[in-house]
Amino acid sequence: MRVKPGYLIGTCSWNFDDWVGLVYSDRQRRAVDYLPEYARRFTTAEIDSWFYRIPDRRSVSEYLASVPPGFSFTCKVPQEITLTHQRRRRRSDPLEVNPGFLSVERFMRFLEAVEPLLPRLDAIMFEFEYLNRSKMDGLPQFLDALGPFLDRIPSGLPYAVEPRNANYLEPQWFSFLLEHHSAHVFSQKRYMPDVWEVYEAHRSTIDRMQRSVIRLLGGDRAAIEAQTGGTWNKVVLQRPLEKQRIAGMVASMVGTLFTIISVNNHYEGCAPATVSDLKQLITRAIGA
Repeated sequence: MRVKPGYLIGTCSWNFDDWVGLVYSDRQRRAVDYLPEYARRFTTAEIDSWFYRIPDRRSVSEYLASVPPGFSFTCKVPQEITLTHQRRRRRSDPLEVNPGFLSVERFMRFLEAVEPLLPRLDAIMFEFEYLNRSKMDGLPQFLDALGPFLDRIPSGLPYAVEPRNANYLEPQWFSFLLEHHSAHVFSQKRYMPDVWEVYEAHRSTIDRMQRSVIRLLGGDRAAIEAQTGGTWNKVVLQRPLEKQRIAGMVASMVGTLFTIISVNNHYEGCAPATVSDLKQLITRAIGA
């Protein structure tokens, strides 16, 4: 069943004490305890914590019980499924192949854990790190690995894939996603091309997909962390032209695609403030 075109906008994670006074009235002990108040202001949220571990069913059920009908999520699958090699403690350590890379069995364990929330997931995202030649020889090899995996996992779920190799973003990549009923995750981040340029270059293929995901992740993470001092309650790096371009991109998509936008604190320093600005810009762009 094809999803209805339109867009949702929210934040990458929501568990920030610094948002007290902006989004929350008081500090909470657990991330889930912030969700009811978060959901009064936003209609979607990205679950980041599952990237680091498969959740337990009780936590998943708590998420579901904490939000009203109509609220939805995006999530990242655990990195044990998307890492080609094990994380290294030091750059000098030898590469060690990750036995869980694109493991159908491990992905099915993940799906089983998150099953109560599946009807509320607008995107199940596979985030891959930048793959240099020591990890992946190039796009053809990547597709040769990813294709059989996507063919073997359950169909009909909202899969979306985020590559971190700019050179992968060529016609073959978008045709592959269309063939495998998956969406592209646009990353506005350091070392990646601007998302609106990617969309315009491949729009004829992307517009035939059911959905898209736009993640605004920002530039140099260490630099903005230094600017904010690790406190995420105000904008410290304005990106007005970028936001106008992104708003125009979303306005172009809403007639044909269901689009989810997730904003990270690292993008400008305060994700809720960026969301507020973007919502106004998108509304104007749609009405223009």
